[in-house]
Amino acid sequence: MTRKERYSGIIDWFQQAMPVAETELHYDNPYQLLVAVILSAQCTDKRINAITPALFEAYPTPECLAAASVDDIYQYIRSVSYPNNKAKSLKGMAQTLVEKFGGEVPSEIDDLLSLPGVGRKTANVIMSVVFGKAAMAVDTHVFRVSERLGLTTRSKNPLQTEKTLMENIPHDLIPKAHHWLILHGRYVCKARRPDCLNCGLQPFCRFYQRSGNDE
Repeated sequence: MTRKERYSGIIDWFQQAMPVAETELHYDNPYQLLVAVILSAQCTDKRINAITPALFEAYPTPECLAAASVDDIYQYIRSVSYPNNKAKSLKGMAQTLVEKFGGEVPSEIDDLLSLPGVGRKTANVIMSVVFGKAAMAVDTHVFRVSERLGLTTRSKNPLQTEKTLMENIPHDLIPKAHHWLILHGRYVCKARRPDCLNCGLQPFCRFYQRSGNDE
């Protein structure tokens, strides 16, 4: 199977099996999504959705968050992973958002990357989800699923995976494809025990074919 055939088959399957694919983080505006994505690093969306309502009620705007102390922010996010570092990042992000961008979440990657706590993955999520841009955020799910399916080959890092996916997926589908791969990795192609027998991508999956299950 050629790479083009593999991509075509996988994209066609996702379009039919998962026509609606969206982030599972709860948010009402770009600022809230930015906060939620920063908090979600190495933490589950379920946990983030549990703690953000109180956080957003206490700090409904970037200005409110920027004025808060790190210790106060920490009290709202203490149950997430790395709460000390994330509390500092949230305050720094909010301060920079207010000082440099008038409290508005920017849409360009260089501007987003200038915000404390925002790496390339987070920036790509914001560009894709909020602004509908062709940006591929590569988290652990996307990295793992892309390699298993055969969409990438021995990628050394997330940036390499991002570039390969961007080169082979139609740009109008990239925002949705990001969620396809995340959700597939979260619920089917799990890290420790992929549910290959109940996966509709068997005909196109390099991992499944190499394991001998297709015989």
